Amino acid sequence: MLQSKTFVKKTRAGRVQKVVREHYLRDDISCGAASCSTCGAVEHPLSADAAAILVVDTNVVLHQIDLLENPAIDDVVLLSVVLDEVKNKNLAVFNRIKALCSNKARRFFVFTNEHHRDTYVKEMVGESPNDRNDRAIRVATHWYQSHLGGNVKVLLITNDRDNKRKAIEEGINAETVESYVRSLAQPGLLDLVVVSTSGDVTMEDVEDLRPSKKKVIYSEHKPMSEITAGLRCGIYHQGKLRVNRYNPFEAYVGSESIGDEIVIHGRSNMNRAFDGDIVAVELLPQDQWHESKSFIADDDEDDEEDVHLAPNSADDAPRKANPTQSTAASSADSVSSRPVGRVVGIIKRNWNSYCGSLEPMPMPAGSGGVAHALFVSKDRRIPKIRIQTRQLGNLLDKRIIVAVDSWDVLSRYPSGHYRMISTQDLSLHKSLLVCHHCHGHYHLKILLILIDKIYAMDIDDALHCTPLPNGNFEVGVHIADVTNFVHPGTPLDEEASQRGTSVYLVGQRIDMLPKPLTEDVCSLRADVERLAFSVIWEMTPHADIISTRYTKSVIKSCAAMSYVEAQARMDDSRLVDPLTVDLRNLNSLAKIMRHRRCERGALTLASAEVKFEIDSETHDPLDIGIYQIREANQMIEEFMLAANISVAEKILKHFPLCSLLRRHPSPTKEMLEPLLRTASSVGLNLDVSSSKALAESLDNAKNDDPYFNKLIRILATRCMTQAVYFCSGDLTFSEYYHYGLAASLYTHFTSPIRRYADVIVHRLLAAALEIAKLPPLFQDGPQLTGVADNLNYRHRNAQMASRASVELHTLIYFRTRPMDTEARIVKIKANGFIVFVPKFGIEGPIYLTPKGDKGGDWVVDEVHQRVTNPGTNISYAVLQTVMIHMEVVEPQPHRPKLQLTLI
Repeated sequence: MLQSKTFVKKTRAGRVQKVVREHYLRDDISCGAASCSTCGAVEHPLSADAAAILVVDTNVVLHQIDLLENPAIDDVVLLSVVLDEVKNKNLAVFNRIKALCSNKARRFFVFTNEHHRDTYVKEMVGESPNDRNDRAIRVATHWYQSHLGGNVKVLLITNDRDNKRKAIEEGINAETVESYVRSLAQPGLLDLVVVSTSGDVTMEDVEDLRPSKKKVIYSEHKPMSEITAGLRCGIYHQGKLRVNRYNPFEAYVGSESIGDEIVIHGRSNMNRAFDGDIVAVELLPQDQWHESKSFIADDDEDDEEDVHLAPNSADDAPRKANPTQSTAASSADSVSSRPVGRVVGIIKRNWNSYCGSLEPMPMPAGSGGVAHALFVSKDRRIPKIRIQTRQLGNLLDKRIIVAVDSWDVLSRYPSGHYRMISTQDLSLHKSLLVCHHCHGHYHLKILLILIDKIYAMDIDDALHCTPLPNGNFEVGVHIADVTNFVHPGTPLDEEASQRGTSVYLVGQRIDMLPKPLTEDVCSLRADVERLAFSVIWEMTPHADIISTRYTKSVIKSCAAMSYVEAQARMDDSRLVDPLTVDLRNLNSLAKIMRHRRCERGALTLASAEVKFEIDSETHDPLDIGIYQIREANQMIEEFMLAANISVAEKILKHFPLCSLLRRHPSPTKEMLEPLLRTASSVGLNLDVSSSKALAESLDNAKNDDPYFNKLIRILATRCMTQAVYFCSGDLTFSEYYHYGLAASLYTHFTSPIRRYADVIVHRLLAAALEIAKLPPLFQDGPQLTGVADNLNYRHRNAQMASRASVELHTLIYFRTRPMDTEARIVKIKANGFIVFVPKFGIEGPIYLTPKGDKGGDWVVDEVHQRVTNPGTNISYAVLQTVMIHMEVVEPQPHRPKLQLTLI
């Protein structure tokens, strides 16, 4: 049976175009029920002895996905109309429900109601798309009831009051989510039910034991139409809200419209916005642009773990408004040149799942009743979250994962529900992945050398270096040919696209690709033939590139070694074998390339990458230290950078509008200000007019302290922006620039086993070489932009999960090892200072006054970055060395924190 669907759309040229599409209807689509004798068998049928077959509507999938993922919920029919709506509204939820449908252990069946003759419905005149879809869901549910007869009960699950009423009037069995969950007689499941805030259907028979809350605490958010109009005329300003991790009552919104960051003071002005939300901000009158002294936050509402890994970018670093140019002895607030504002609306939410514990509270009288508890996240930027639970006694002493559901103007805290419990420290790795939205577990015949970290199994790259008769060298970078095994549009490719990157935790790797590909088929292991994509240069002894060619290849590596082993070979003057000679030739070329790159203005920054020695049986950390960078590391890095730049030039030449590139935006003046203030306080003048000027200034930043230069570079690192992926057609050429590398063009090509961006670039390069056709993705600009955005999102989440894993293991390590150590002051506050511990790569607060005392007798000199007690004449200055004591304390059950105190 053939139906026609007609609609109009506007073309890019602005013309209105009528589109007619043929829509085929069939009557041989299976219902999926094992008890059905009419339909054909399916691979994973709904259970023959199911108590009920559930048909869920779109909002149930969108809002109750945690509940649906619980094994207690099964025999669920997902209509194609519902899946299409979910995909359009929330891709993350769509991927989770799609995973349930493909899981052989679960009974979730997709019924293509839009193509079944008896369940397809046409939109009626005057009917909204939403009403049409609701009607389609009811029609499909009614068909299931009639089709299966009395064999099994069919139940429509909806929290839409109007949809439920119409269903019952049409003779359809319908229940709310909560009423159905109650019928299962598993009280714990009710904790997973998201409470509706729309007014359609509320939680039934639940007594709210809290005091009545009638006072409006927050302002209503402006409607989207008003926000859009306000942004257009400049009344409102859009940007991403970032909460100060040192002071969760202060936030910043970077606004391109005014070219500066807008400061948001207090939870009231944040107006229910979370860290990472895209918000609309209204500037306050200029006479309200006040800023007070900067304190280490110590509010008992949010007192949580302060010690953390040292920041690697401005996104990780603490923020502070511009200081006044006089001694901060006065308690009066000063007028700031920085704009101050308040949030008037949320454009895009960044609600995630959070790891933490419940605030201690007495058990309510009786048992089995509903208790209202406050959840405290490990991330102190997150406000407390109110949850209701029927298993308080089981949750109070546990680490749990909580998701946010809503935040009403009448409530001081957002509302949420708990997702899972984690009782062991190391099982928190699963929690970390959830909290940071990361997925879980899942040749040329020449002398080739593999160099990587010790025990690396996912080997992406190999090098070769062959002397040529003319005195030049042939140098090749060979990268695993992942695209030979991961084809566009396949389920494997879609999964890799969503994951975006592998995630590296302490002692554990969460792969982007399945392990057989990651560690065997694609991995460039020694002494086995492997498929590769190669960039091969002819280079002079002075590292000048004479020619470049790109080719698919079959390689067989002669050796695989760690950086330590490669460095030892190069350093051992007794070794003159061909492999060692090649290594030395590569290193000589790399040194020249590195020097030339630095002369162009590339930055040599520093970070404190922490490494652990892990007990193979208990998985506890045995030792902790800073990862050492050797010449061998720099050698490999130099050739990977060169390959990435060469490939970027090639793909952009052929595909100027759809190449996936990587840019590093220049840091703003405000981002660099903390570095300049610190440098100035110790008599150092840094020129930040360009990356080259900054690089030269950093090279000249020296004094009698041997650690001084590295410390200045570490402070410079945290002022940098994050590098990001983008589609070349979205920006002008001048915006392609990579500030840190001083490169006009850059991309990622060299790690396709662990980064999906490199997979995309491999496909672009293959198409440029006419080895393969360009996949359809590259013809769709908005879709490619969406892929780039997802890659940035996944890359950032993977970084945060990795940092959280290191912080977790640092905490475990110091639980039984309190110690005294040396630290450097990196930031002055009115009631203390922030120290960086070089030996362990962490930083945290030192309090000079009792907690709660905002400054006491201490006076801050902002110009010289010094805090002084006039009564005792004791003072502490930025970059000063101090001795501290490090010890894990546990002020509340299951909330350990690493505490730093001054000796």
